Amino acid sequence: MKYLCTSCGEAIETHELIYRCPHCSGQSAGNGFQRGNLLIQMDIPRVQKKCAAKEFPDPLDLLPLDIQENKSFPAGNTPLIEPNTLGKDYGFSRLFCKMEGTNPSGSLKDRASLLVAAQVRHFKMDTVVLASTGNAGSAMSCAGAALGLRVILFVPATAPVEKLMQSLFYGARVIPIQGSYDDAFALSLEYSKKFGGLNRNTAYNPFTIEGKKTAAIEIYNQLQGRIPDLLYIPVGDGVIYTGICKGFEDLLKLGLIKKLPRCIAVQAQGSNAIHLSFTQGSPQILKKTDTMADSIAVCSPACGEPALQYLEKTRGWTVEVNDEEILQAQKELASKAGIFVEPSSAAVWAGVKQEKESHRITGEEEIVLLLTGTGFKDMSAIKKQIKIPQAVPCSLDKVEEFIQSQGSKTF
Repeated sequence: MKYLCTSCGEAIETHELIYRCPHCSGQSAGNGFQRGNLLIQMDIPRVQKKCAAKEFPDPLDLLPLDIQENKSFPAGNTPLIEPNTLGKDYGFSRLFCKMEGTNPSGSLKDRASLLVAAQVRHFKMDTVVLASTGNAGSAMSCAGAALGLRVILFVPATAPVEKLMQSLFYGARVIPIQGSYDDAFALSLEYSKKFGGLNRNTAYNPFTIEGKKTAAIEIYNQLQGRIPDLLYIPVGDGVIYTGICKGFEDLLKLGLIKKLPRCIAVQAQGSNAIHLSFTQGSPQILKKTDTMADSIAVCSPACGEPALQYLEKTRGWTVEVNDEEILQAQKELASKAGIFVEPSSAAVWAGVKQEKESHRITGEEEIVLLLTGTGFKDMSAIKKQIKIPQAVPCSLDKVEEFIQSQGSKTF
């Protein structure tokens, strides 16, 4: 396997299990981000041979390990839909939504978990250790249940209960921590170093970045060999953003596309380390996060350096949205497009609306929203927006009265 360090540029080739660059890992970049993220380098001749007879590449063919168990855990192949009513209402002529909530556990994180499962098999192990605010944990727990792997999961105690229940029901050993995601992340590293097991931590394990790139290959295929003008991605630690950008970069290396799409990083205002870093020109970390979009709530982005590098490569930019905008976007996606997503996913629609209102975009661009997780993962987020009506007597007259009291017509 060949790796490239995104900090020092060191090329590393090894058959051994490796997580971060041995030359610069642990060093601080500026005033915050850790150095030493590794990107797996695509074996171009191997991939070209696999894809030679195909009109469009199979996303799994671009991964560094052969995937044998995707029939038991069918991550990927998610729909790309056109929300026409939503688009027309807001003046978007070519708007698409990549529906990652249709993955087995309900989020894009299943893609990385499928590849990590192959990595576990490759190194003849049977246990995966990780930290998560919910989605990565439930994804790995689901994959573990499907593929017979033991999963040890560290979570902040404040993680949404639906995600914790999901992981527990899949059979993972869930360990709630009194602290933040960053605390759980650090503790999981200590655990795997002392007790063993393959560590799946997002960004720490380069296979997590690699697994997520398959969504980019699918978007290219679903657009019939095109790339969108703009791709809006919800961002916390920067791994999904980095993975998606790397997917398009690999397509560029294969000669299938001529340029990279502009990839826009959308962050919650209360968890905006990458936005601050991009706009201020130097790495920034937060003392705490303050957003209900838990999936993108990160103080110190584990993949901050490569995310900033890809913002430059793709000629992208960052957008920050507040929780009120996120909740409104979540409701609009549901009521105007029939798409129920968790708050972190809704952030991208909030970002696109903000950009349209500020005239940064016109609405004529071909735009893809990466909707990373289903709303059923965090039902508490919509409780304040929904009021279930009182029961109506079983009478048509009473039903008519009820409908009229709501300000609606009976037909």
